[in-house]
Amino acid sequence: MRRYLRVVVLCLACGFCSLLYAFSQLAVSLEEGAGGGGGKPQAAAASWLAGGGRGAGRGAGSAGPAAHPGRSDRYSLKMQPVERVHLAVVACGERLEETLTMLKSALIFSIKPLQFHIFAEDQLHDSFKGILNSWSFLQTFNYSLYPITFPSENAAEWKKLFKPCASQRLFLPLILKEVDSLLYVDTDILFLRPVDDIWSLLKKFNSTQIAAMAPEHEEPRIGWYNRFARHPYYGKTGVNSGVMLMNMTRIRRKYFKNDMTSVRLRWGDILMPLLKKYKLNITWGDQDLLNIIFFHNPESLFVFPCQWNYRPDHCIYGSNCQEAEEEGIFILHGNRGVYHDDKQPAFRAIYEALRNCSFEDDSIHSLLKPLELELQKTVHTYCGKIYKIFIKQLTKSIQDRYDRPPKER
Repeated sequence: MRRYLRVVVLCLACGFCSLLYAFSQLAVSLEEGAGGGGGKPQAAAASWLAGGGRGAGRGAGSAGPAAHPGRSDRYSLKMQPVERVHLAVVACGERLEETLTMLKSALIFSIKPLQFHIFAEDQLHDSFKGILNSWSFLQTFNYSLYPITFPSENAAEWKKLFKPCASQRLFLPLILKEVDSLLYVDTDILFLRPVDDIWSLLKKFNSTQIAAMAPEHEEPRIGWYNRFARHPYYGKTGVNSGVMLMNMTRIRRKYFKNDMTSVRLRWGDILMPLLKKYKLNITWGDQDLLNIIFFHNPESLFVFPCQWNYRPDHCIYGSNCQEAEEEGIFILHGNRGVYHDDKQPAFRAIYEALRNCSFEDDSIHSLLKPLELELQKTVHTYCGKIYKIFIKQLTKSIQDRYDRPPKER
């Protein structure tokens, strides 16, 4: 009898221990789901940083929980474990305000949580951290700050190619080795609808396409590449790299055709030879190098319409972006410095409205009224003629964003 009693007691004890273990695992899972941030931002040091050169590892790396304020190289904001949209930007010189306004426009409209990859000069890091940490109440984004880094060979030449630090974008597939897909944008970009919309174009890539950009021009008569370029370029008028959607896994795996050797080269091996061959013939720096690459590999590029990269060029010499006239502007690209001068009042009005807007619901809704009044003043200009459809599109974006239930925002 005692033997059976001992067996029963032992079984009960084992069962009790099993229940305790199951409950502990459930508690851990719930805790991670509530505050784990949906995984750590994917970041890896570039291969040329492995030796610990100047600035190696500074600002780069995975973001940890926000409960570690003392860790200067890791920043994170809590959010649910759902798919993230990865957005990258490179900021140097006086581009802090532009970059923050761009990030704000992305946060205002987007649906999915965002992962920002910000490459910036060292002196800008504290300013970025101060502003972005003040937005932490949104709980809709994570961010990682990285130093500006180029291969040690000809680093100074890469940094000064075209605009300061602009060519950093060429090395993103080699630095962010764990990121599968990425949307790169210039600092002078403004999102006028959810980033999710352009991110969804990744699903339209065929099996050979690795990146997506918009044409440099729609009208060949005013095109730059077809009239002045001294190097190969994609298509009839070239492509503009200010908005570049990338499947970086495919970029890293692909072997590219080129005009330097009969052997196909991988992304990390083709950039320096291209620079050496064409550096005396390129005007727009890294954008020209991208045009050369896709000239030889046209099957690898997905071309999206101009409304995803709407620039002053589309309305300076008459309106030449038909898609924008029919459906509205989705992404505004204020190149030529038009956000900061009086040459294009419509562009400046949009930029200032978003720059001054806060994240309060009332503020977002109220930006339409002064913006509409300001844009009405520009209706006589080519760039102002589409203000009505622009206001309609912006109104729809705001309604789509803020009429959703709070849990979906």
